[in-house]
Formats: sequence, C-alpha cells, structure tokens
Amino acid sequence: MESQQQLGGSSRIAAVDTSPPAIENANSKQQEQPGWKKFLSFIGPGFLVSLAYLDPGNLETDLQAGANHGYELLWVVLIGLIFALIIQSLAANLGVSTGKHLSELCKAEYPCFVKYCLWILAELAVIAADIPEVIGTAFALNILFHIPLWCGVLLTGLSTLLLLGLQRFGIRKLELLISTMVLIMAACFFGEMSYVKPPASGVIKGMFIPKLTGQGATGDAIALIGALVMPHNLFLHSALVLSRKVPHTVRGINEACRYFLIESGIALFIAFLINVAVVSVSGAVCSSPNLSSENADNCSNLTLDSASFLLKNVLGRSSSTIYAIALLASGQSSAITGTYAGQFIMQGFLDLKMKKWTRNLLTRTVAITPSLIVSIIGGSSGAGRLIIIASMILSFELPFAMIPLLKFSSSSTKMGPHKNSMIIIIISWILGAGIIGINVYYLSTGFVGWLIHNSLPKVANVFIGIIVFPLMAIYIVAVLYLTLRKDTVETYIETKDDPTAQNHMERGLMDPNNAQVELGHAPRREDLADVPFPQ
Repeated sequence: MESQQQLGGSSRIAAVDTSPPAIENANSKQQEQPGWKKFLSFIGPGFLVSLAYLDPGNLETDLQAGANHGYELLWVVLIGLIFALIIQSLAANLGVSTGKHLSELCKAEYPCFVKYCLWILAELAVIAADIPEVIGTAFALNILFHIPLWCGVLLTGLSTLLLLGLQRFGIRKLELLISTMVLIMAACFFGEMSYVKPPASGVIKGMFIPKLTGQGATGDAIALIGALVMPHNLFLHSALVLSRKVPHTVRGINEACRYFLIESGIALFIAFLINVAVVSVSGAVCSSPNLSSENADNCSNLTLDSASFLLKNVLGRSSSTIYAIALLASGQSSAITGTYAGQFIMQGFLDLKMKKWTRNLLTRTVAITPSLIVSIIGGSSGAGRLIIIASMILSFELPFAMIPLLKFSSSSTKMGPHKNSMIIIIISWILGAGIIGINVYYLSTGFVGWLIHNSLPKVANVFIGIIVFPLMAIYIVAVLYLTLRKDTVETYIETKDDPTAQNHMERGLMDPNNAQVELGHAPRREDLADVPFPQ
C-alpha cells in the first residue's frame, strides 16, 4: 500500500459501506443487471479513440498508398488495425486494473531523466498528430469558402478552442453530429467503391499477401502504420476508461476489460472498413485505363485538397462540397481527441495544476505553428508533404509509448492476476518488434541512401553524419533500455476475491477494515469529470 500512496493511490479510495449486507446488495445488483445494459454503460471510450483512425492524416496516407501502389499496401492497413485493437485493449485494461493511466504509471516507474524524456516525446507525438488535423480542416475551409490556407490554419485553432469551450453546454450532441458527418464521408467512399468496383482478387491479395515493391513503398507503409497506430492514443484510451465505475473485484475488472475489448473491436472494425474503402477507391480510380489526363495529374500528386475528384462518379458536382464537409468534421473531431490526450499527458507526467483553457491554448498554439509556417512558405503541396512527415514521426515515436504499455500490462506488479496471457505477450511483442525493426531499417537505409546520392559537398556530408549517426544510436539504445529494464514499482491493489489477498488477510498482512477499494465500485476520476460520456 505504501507504493500506491506514492503513486497517488488515495484518489481511488472511496468511502463506501463495507458491511456484509451492503456489499452483498451491491454485488447482487450488478449480477441482476442484464449484460446488454452493462455493455451499453461501457460504450464511449473506444469510439472516441477510433476517431483518430479516421482523421485527415489517415485519409492522406490512404489516398497516397492507393494512388502510388494500388491495393498492394492493404496488408499494412490490416496488420495496423489488428495491432491497434491489441494495444488499445491493453491500454484500456491497464487503466481499469490499476486506476491510473499510462502517463501516471510512467511517472511513477521511471527515473526523472527518463520520465521527462518520455513526456517530451509524448508531447511531440500530440503535436505530430495535430498537424494533419489542422491542415485537413484548413483544406476543408479552403474548398468550402476559398479561404487562404494560412487563414484556415488560424481559424482551425480558434474553432477547436470554441468547440472545447462549448462542451459544458452539451458536447455529446456535438460529438454525435461530428461522428455522423464522418460517417457521411464513409458512405461516400463506400458508394464510390461500389461504382468503380475494384477487383476482389486484387483487394484480397493486397490484404493478405505482404509486398513492398516500387519506389517509396517502404516509406508509404511506415506512414500508414504511423497514421493508424498513434502513441498519444495509448495515453488517451488508458485515461478515458477511468470515467467508468467498475466493481473492483477480479470478476468485475475482467468483465469491464471484456466489454471494452468488444467496444474497441466494433469501433476499429468500422474504421478498418473505411480505410480499406479509401485505399481501394484511390487505387481503382488512379489505375483505371480510362483515366483522363486531368485526373492522371491529380493521381500523380494526390493530396487532401485535390481528392474530391475521386467521388465525382457518385456525387457529381456536389462531390467537392460533401467531401469538404466530411473532411472538416474529421479534422475537428480528431482535434478534440488530440487535445484531451494532451491534457492527460501533461497532467500524468508533470501533475501540473494548469487550467484547462491554458493547456488547450498552449496545445493549439504549438500545433498551429509548424502548419502555419509550411502553409505560408510551401502552400498546399508543402502542407500535404508535412502530413506524410508527421505520420512518419508518429511511427518513429510509437515505441516510447508502446514498450512501457506492453511491459506494464504484462507485469504482475502492475496488473496482478489481470496481466496479459502468454499468447497476448508473444503476439504483441512480435508485432511491436516488427514495427520497431521496420522503423530502424527505413531510418538507416534512407539516411545512408540520401548521404550517397545528395549533391552536398563531402565536408557537409561528413558533418551531417557525425550528428545523425549518434542520434540513431541513441534511438536504438533508448528502445533497448525501455525493453530490458525491470519494473520496480508495484501499483496493483489486491481485491477481496483475489486468492492472494485472501492469503494476505489470513496471515494478517492486510487490514480487512481497509477494504473500501476492494469492495463496491472504484469511483469515477474527478479529473475526468468533463469527459462527455453518459454515466
């Protein structure tokens, strides 16, 4: 219990009646409640997190992958969403079992230097995730109202702050409206998919036969993974599940984890279908033998602001307007989830008592700055390239959120009897090692190839190599450190029906009068009181 106090465990303790009749009544009410009603009470976190898999960054990378490689990279989308389901469910399990989200556990586990490095990387991940959302929304405003891109970037930041400020007046309705608009975009691509009729054999081969052929295939694959599996989503999901009241028993925690898994599976399956539809439509249209010269030019440099031509077969002249409205909804809804993630990351790592509007303003300002600079200097083409770069940055930073999550969720000191099974441990680490290996391979080969073929003087190449190669070595050493370091801080609180707890009580190691955490319900976290979910 001492380590739990160090972690701030007092926030989980609730004054509940621990007398046998009260406990029996509470448990019986839970058992009498129909399963479907229990499941409905857990719906929310997974669907909000899944919006990040339909953000403008995903659309950009999906469109580029389809235009450049046809259906060849669909296997990356499949593996990415399977891996996303695994790690998102692990993030939810971690929050439910420990009562703390991932950033809080990182703060408790790692030394100060490592903790601050992880915090900086997590903040950079939020910024990288914000860039596609800001630029995507600016593109939508440009299509709808012909607003210059740099003005759209500024308006995007202001509109996000406005939407967050309106959450006290019924953000649930606003979120429902935004989600509906995103589904409109999905319906458009599904309709176009039925019109262009991509070959089923090509789609299936692309989904189940891994290939990386053609120029830039490895880079596009990494960008797809970076857009699908985002590090800030792990911090977000582990925090959002704390807004639910969960019976703190082995059975209650297992049941909550199962419901969160089902909810995440449904939400991510819908996201998977939408991503497949976008890649397939882009691949089918851009590989069509009847492609006009104008559309051929668009396919050769496909970006978010020029992708509306893909929907003309279904929507006709209104294609650009409907596409822009859906893109606007995608960017704004994703920006809201990114801001939530930033709040939890700063609160967890630093425990700062910063006002929410101050944190929101800081996040928006930092996210807008690179997008504003690029949009002014490089225009729409530069902004489109920035989205791809941001997705690759997310992929490179993924290990620094993923490895702590995999280790914590597999540790008995963190999870007790709810730790990962051996099968999940093996699968998750194989997928994680694969992503890390692809990142290191692409980073090393891409940089060496650039050094060999660039036109800079040899002195400049030597100077760049002296700077970059040590950074690559530091990256690898940091990944190995996080992987091999042994966890030391114990955070799991034993439940009343846990056999370990029963043995401790029989031996006098646990005070039966101090069982309020183990019995009844873990209270809803006060710092999550403004999360727009029904209770």
